[in-house]
Amino acid sequence: MASPDPTTTLFKKGSAVEISSDDEGFRGAWYSGTVVRPAPSRAKDKRVLVEYETLTADEAGKKRLRETLDWVQLRPRPPPETRRRGFKFSEEVDAYHNDGWWEGVVTEVLEGGRYSVFFRGTREQLEFGGSELRVHREWKDGKWVPPLEGEEKVAPQKVSTVDKLKPSKETVKAKYSKGMLVEVSSDEDGFQGAWFAATIIEQQKEDKFLIEYKSLRNDDDTEFLREESDTMHIRPYPPATSVVECFNLHEEVDALYNDGWWVGVITKVLKGGQRYIVYFRGTNEEMEFNHSDLRLHQDWIDGKWVMVSQFCKEVIEKIVGIAEPQDLGDDVS
Repeated sequence: MASPDPTTTLFKKGSAVEISSDDEGFRGAWYSGTVVRPAPSRAKDKRVLVEYETLTADEAGKKRLRETLDWVQLRPRPPPETRRRGFKFSEEVDAYHNDGWWEGVVTEVLEGGRYSVFFRGTREQLEFGGSELRVHREWKDGKWVPPLEGEEKVAPQKVSTVDKLKPSKETVKAKYSKGMLVEVSSDEDGFQGAWFAATIIEQQKEDKFLIEYKSLRNDDDTEFLREESDTMHIRPYPPATSVVECFNLHEEVDALYNDGWWVGVITKVLKGGQRYIVYFRGTNEEMEFNHSDLRLHQDWIDGKWVMVSQFCKEVIEKIVGIAEPQDLGDDVS
């Protein structure tokens, strides 16, 4: 039996939705909006006309912005939490900033119910009040992960060892020197969200370096690509983690693809436990990887490597009430 068409069941006229954008400066955020015209039920082009609640089309701010978007850029608007709650260090959250919700990680619990939040996409750290944050959730296969309150089974609380960690109060800048092995990110289309191994060739300005990639070649394929990069796009090479015999469901990993490391989430452990389906939020794609092409994901925050995935897995297990079992079912066809 065919699955119901989400464009007709979820995105009807007047439906409250959240909208993602691929435009520069807006990528990575979700904005509140309303469906103005749903996609035709029998049309192959499933495009939906939406109206934003917080973005305007004119400088006076009187006319709300409307756009026609593919339905994959939409999701239902998550209902409000039934109760206010605090957030913990290393917890994944959405922060309300510049009229949209941006995914981040809590890096410090401050006094007065305020929090420092680190954003991977921009490598920025900003301060927010508790009312400006919400639990980060993904809309996956027609449901929210982790589940919404009221759908949850709450497990007995226990103190995570991660809760005891405290980042430094001041941002610590890494010291880069000639010949140092690093990882470099790019803002160019097709490369956003990936980290590529490189070597520092020389320092050109206070915060800019000439780097040479370890795997990317120049246009002539005669030598490894060299280019200038700033400290916002450079980080030390991640330290080796403990050997992982098998990655777990919902574990955050880096996947080696097209010579770079891309952050994703394990959505299926295939038969034998050495091959996995990995979901990439940035492109809304799933791909299959061998165990050898994955590593535990780490974030470089305030001059320290922080492994957020282990904490997030504990949070999911607390909410669901059971440890996540490994899916040892058949391979995806």
